[in-house]
Amino acid sequence: MTENSTVGAEVERRPATGAEPFPRLAVIDTDSGFLQVLTRRLDRLGWEHRVLGAAVPERDLVTMRLGALVVDLGILGPGGWDYLERLTGALPGLGIVVCTGRSTVAQRVRGLRMGADDWVTKPCHPEELIARVEAVLRRRRRAEAPAARGPMLTGELEVRSDQFQAFAAGRTCELTRREFELLALLADAEGRVLEREEVYQRVWGYAMARGDRSVDVFVRKLRQKLEKASPTWRYIHTHFGVGYRFAPEPAVVEEAVSAGSVEGPTAPQRAYV
Repeated sequence: MTENSTVGAEVERRPATGAEPFPRLAVIDTDSGFLQVLTRRLDRLGWEHRVLGAAVPERDLVTMRLGALVVDLGILGPGGWDYLERLTGALPGLGIVVCTGRSTVAQRVRGLRMGADDWVTKPCHPEELIARVEAVLRRRRRAEAPAARGPMLTGELEVRSDQFQAFAAGRTCELTRREFELLALLADAEGRVLEREEVYQRVWGYAMARGDRSVDVFVRKLRQKLEKASPTWRYIHTHFGVGYRFAPEPAVVEEAVSAGSVEGPTAPQRAYV
């Protein structure tokens, strides 16, 4: 792999656009040629980075204070999927980009549904990988921005952006990072119906592939957790063929409305405290 390209020439002139002051990145990979070019580009951009030749415990990644992690699942063997699942569960604040060899659509979908923020297929140009990591960091900073406004009270839920979690009667709904991002997006829409494509673009960060059901899968999981934590309320409503709408409604009234026996209520006002 060479650096004789227009992309490579632009790297030295382009300012870093990751987390401030510089992104802190770890790469789990053993491809020496790819890593040589990648680390040179990261050095020019001023990124703090380190290369790891194998999977490391989650607690070690915490001490590294990373903004993002790039991992080649191919070098981790059969345990790679379990490792990815542990990472996304234990480190919801860590941006994770899988950069690995040839894969099937099913494998890529599986990785994204587990919580990976992006998936890049090798061979790829290191500059594309850096740009994708930057995009992940930008999306996460935007998602963290609402934390300053305080908790949101809606129905029986208390949505805490500072903790990336929702609570009902003081008990956590045990949301994953992506489930919380989905909840925050729907709740902030002020009762509007959001189309599936818009949800995917804003939560996953890129265009939804034809036939991808990730949004439906995550909405179903999120709805189940909310209804388990707050069983007398219904929060997310499906508009078939279009998308989803967030509007807290008492469950008994919602069931009566669906049966056609009563007029639907006005969604309760939300409050920020």
